[in-house]
Amino acid sequence: MESLLSRAAGHDGCPKNMEYGPCGGVGFDGSCEVGDFRCVFLDDPLVTWRGGAPAESEAVRRSSGAAEMMALMTTRPIVVADFPAKAMDAESLTECAALLAGPVDAALAGDAGTARVQFSPSYRASLIRAAGLQVWTGLNCRDRNRVAIEGELAGLAHIGVAGVHCVTGDHTLLGSRPDAAPVFDLDSSQLAALSRAAGHLVSVGESPTTPPVELRAARLLEKTRAGADVCFVNHCGGVDAVGRFVRESHDLGVTAAFIPCVPMVTDHGSARLLQSFPSLVLPDGYLERILSAEGPREEGIRAAVALSLELLEIEGVAGVNLSGGAGAGHEAEFAIALAETAQRLAL
Repeated sequence: MESLLSRAAGHDGCPKNMEYGPCGGVGFDGSCEVGDFRCVFLDDPLVTWRGGAPAESEAVRRSSGAAEMMALMTTRPIVVADFPAKAMDAESLTECAALLAGPVDAALAGDAGTARVQFSPSYRASLIRAAGLQVWTGLNCRDRNRVAIEGELAGLAHIGVAGVHCVTGDHTLLGSRPDAAPVFDLDSSQLAALSRAAGHLVSVGESPTTPPVELRAARLLEKTRAGADVCFVNHCGGVDAVGRFVRESHDLGVTAAFIPCVPMVTDHGSARLLQSFPSLVLPDGYLERILSAEGPREEGIRAAVALSLELLEIEGVAGVNLSGGAGAGHEAEFAIALAETAQRLAL
């Protein structure tokens, strides 16, 4: 396993100890998400992948869930939805999973800044799967060292999750548990390599509007060299911005599939949660049109469907991620709205 990863230390001065930075938390002015200073990667050349190439052999077969999702993606675009359940609440988790099952191909289930303490990824995935919904598990490097991550990856492969979304993760100083010590034994690129070696379908995120904008496509190429199969394109302003990023990536030789994030807003609570996302850029007037409508829920679903259909016209886009979350106490209502949006897409 070690041959897949560079053993060099992280970049001097990076609070996340990243080697393959920068992360997606860079401010639009180039500042680090953790403090009032410039991201240490911005004045350096792109860090190229120095680990091993992704292994594809009889010894490293894709997991059952990965194989099924890869097969589905060859037949039609997919719909992934952010998972809105309450943290550490099995009843809410089961309810939301049951509501999403059917119209949604997989739930993107990671953590959230509002509730850092979560069920472990593999346990949460097992509960969601038991309720009849496939899972695309978000895994971060903030809270676990590489040994704990390897254990989670083995459990997720056994469960048969659709994919593993690899993120470095927000720093512990952000969110609900600033008292917790950050780990950051790995970063997202190194996690992608471990996930691929464990047989998963591997996704990573990129933020085309976050500095260094001119290197984001090249950084994605390096992540695919580490093992990424899919890129979730973070909210970057709409169809033109996504299309430009996909074309730039293709010009560099990126062959990964793209799944852009589509903002889901149905009320003021979900709008506030979406606005808490780092480096958020929405289409002009998107939130205003929804929140000023006579029926914000209906307008939000209509807007998400319309934007999704436009994004799916971009060559290389393999699906959409209905992205956002519920205001407190409205998790089930939001899950119903997500399911209705996916149903109207009927991909």
